[in-house]
Amino acid sequence: MPATTEPLWRGLVDDAAIFPPGDAPLDAALAAYREREEPLVGAFVLRDTDLPQVDPGPPLAVVLTGGAGQVAGPAALATRHGHTLARLEVALRDLDDLPGNARRVVAAVDAARATGDLDDDVAVHVELPALPGEPTYGWLAAADEVASAELLLKLRTGGLDADAHPDSPTLAAWIDAALDREIAFKCTAGLHRAVRHTGADGIERHGFLNLLLATRRAFDGASRDDVVATLEERDGAALAAAVTEDLAGARRWFRSFGSCSVSEPLTDLDALGVLA
Repeated sequence: MPATTEPLWRGLVDDAAIFPPGDAPLDAALAAYREREEPLVGAFVLRDTDLPQVDPGPPLAVVLTGGAGQVAGPAALATRHGHTLARLEVALRDLDDLPGNARRVVAAVDAARATGDLDDDVAVHVELPALPGEPTYGWLAAADEVASAELLLKLRTGGLDADAHPDSPTLAAWIDAALDREIAFKCTAGLHRAVRHTGADGIERHGFLNLLLATRRAFDGASRDDVVATLEERDGAALAAAVTEDLAGARRWFRSFGSCSVSEPLTDLDALGVLA
């Protein structure tokens, strides 16, 4: 299988091998990451509690297991141990006050940057809850706080259960909300495959190529219905043909997605003939 050379695909997939459903042992996942020479792969994703077990080297995306109060400690630990910290990822959990929760995260990030524990060039992705339907006022107000602080979003596009997978209208609304606020985002879960499909478990799963195209078309002013239709396209050949669109512009906004499999995304892109 050829390696990716096209800049469009570089760093698109964050290696989340230790997370479900892969659940690879940390040591084995790190060894595989270090041996892999594939530009498609970006950062290695791990929990903040895993940091003490990791030697410096790979660029790390650190998922915080706590809230705003957990920002400074892992950032300082990564700095002291000489890790290459690519990003921090923190989820908002206070459903009753999402904007306030976002403000607390922003304050914690600002404090960590002020003390030098967190470099200015480390991206911070704030995960908003995957609530079904149109974004609520609180969800949008939290996104406003993220935008004002020039942080980034994290959108959950799947999981182990059917209800963890947002439907296409919901995902299209999230994309619109991010673009309206000029916030870049990463996605997590459920995007192993390039094209939308029904999994062996019967769950409808989004395709990362669908999402790239949907992001580009939304940015170009496509209607919500057209964005939803792009997310639901199942014809891989049609999606591959559309790669001639300016998807590099889409990567400005849709930065990466976490996947416990790196081989599946690469295999799909190779099969679609879009790597060259």
